[in-house]
Amino acid sequence: MEWANSILQGVLVGGLYALFAAGLSLIFGVMRLVNIAHGDLIVLAAYLALVATQTLGVGPMTSLLLIAPLMAAIGYALQRFLLNQTLGGDLLPPLLVTFGLSVIIQNGLLEIFTANSRKLQAGDIEVATWAISDKLSIGALPALQFAVAVAVIGGLQWLFYRTAMGRAFRATSDDPQTAQLVGLDNRHVFALAMALSLAIVAIAGVFLAVRANFDPAIGPARLIFGFEAVIIGGLGNLWGTLAGGVILGVAQAIGAKIDPGWQLLAGHIAFLAVLAVRPEGFFPRVKH
Repeated sequence: MEWANSILQGVLVGGLYALFAAGLSLIFGVMRLVNIAHGDLIVLAAYLALVATQTLGVGPMTSLLLIAPLMAAIGYALQRFLLNQTLGGDLLPPLLVTFGLSVIIQNGLLEIFTANSRKLQAGDIEVATWAISDKLSIGALPALQFAVAVAVIGGLQWLFYRTAMGRAFRATSDDPQTAQLVGLDNRHVFALAMALSLAIVAIAGVFLAVRANFDPAIGPARLIFGFEAVIIGGLGNLWGTLAGGVILGVAQAIGAKIDPGWQLLAGHIAFLAVLAVRPEGFFPRVKH
């Protein structure tokens, strides 16, 4: 039963990893852009939530009503006025620019907030649990973050295949030149995709800040978790991203059960094993 409990907790943590990865999967699927600053943007969202909770006296979840639109606006401006200029046949310029953005965000947060770790307090939900049996229980916060991850990915899937915006995303992804010929402004569509990605980043940042301590230097590790979840699930596949997050979370939980020092190592080993057996991931994107 202890093993079952560990695996269950790994599945729930996988929801958080899926939130880390969903924005990456979205922007790669739409514009083939690899955002090296993604993890640092998650941390930026966490610090913005910290400022909102301390300044306005609201709870972390309520702060999302402010932080999500703010991050979306940052994402739109970032893509429209900076990253769009780097897109093209060469993958190196966006990698270099987003790497530079990562350095700027880390050092800016370090200058403003210092290196001290912080944490958001969400009240009773942090310790509330539902007992399934004597040795098996579900934490309210992990269950909430998993439910939100499913809702976010389900919402993205609906948006992509049931709305005009989703059709615009798919058209510009499949053939940007033809999309422009039929009247789509690729720069605007890509900026909307980045805005949506950073709105999801805001959700991930708040859950990260509630679940554990954070500081300006942890962004690259969140980026790695996100990349691993995306690649395990399959590039550009949203439900695959959720599956990848769950696989990563379960692997880490099993590693921690064997030896606490193996937690992160077990996740990386699972990632490398998937790459060796199925380099395209378990659920690679299928074009429609």
